[in-house]
Amino acid sequence: MDLSPGLQKAAFFLIVVVLAALGYYLVVPALTHSHSHNHAAGTSSPGAGASAPPATAAAPPPAVTASPAAAEGVNIYSWLPFTQQDLAGAASVATQFTVDYDTYTYTETPSQYVGTMGGLVTGELAATLKSAYATPGVATLRTGEQQVSTGTAVIDSLRAFGPSSMTFIVTAGQRLVSAKGTTSGSTQYAVTVTGSGTSWQVSDIELESAGNS
Repeated sequence: MDLSPGLQKAAFFLIVVVLAALGYYLVVPALTHSHSHNHAAGTSSPGAGASAPPATAAAPPPAVTASPAAAEGVNIYSWLPFTQQDLAGAASVATQFTVDYDTYTYTETPSQYVGTMGGLVTGELAATLKSAYATPGVATLRTGEQQVSTGTAVIDSLRAFGPSSMTFIVTAGQRLVSAKGTTSGSTQYAVTVTGSGTSWQVSDIELESAGNS
């Protein structure tokens, strides 16, 4: 039986509605089920469908600790060829000598200059210092400019040592007042002392950069 144009349109519309309803009931439940499954699986990053196994934290290395009792019981002087008193005595002599070395006035004679050092220096070094102080060019300049010098000293390090000698690196400060004005400066020396116990004397002084023998 042939349908009229109006009935044909109504039938076509009904078929479209039925297909749409059928697609809704087939597709939406499947999407809902898929979403629920993914949410339950806890997948949050793109890539492979299988979730990666949790990373295993690396165990920290065992801490190395020193026993306080053992650290306090160490006596480093048992490893050295001198005692703590030896070191203190030698350092004191090196410091006082360096102060005297850069302390002088233009009115002093060579003997007076060396005499202020008392027993801090060996006889050989005393003779060397006296000769250097009396050098004509140096003496003339000192007197002509009426130089008055004041020294200071700070020990920086112990560079070498043995059973009866120690060489200190000392920073000597000098404040020089003269007819030309006042200047200040510093020089590093290698000062060697020899002796033992509380009896130490300076046997050599050289510029730190020149070394010490």
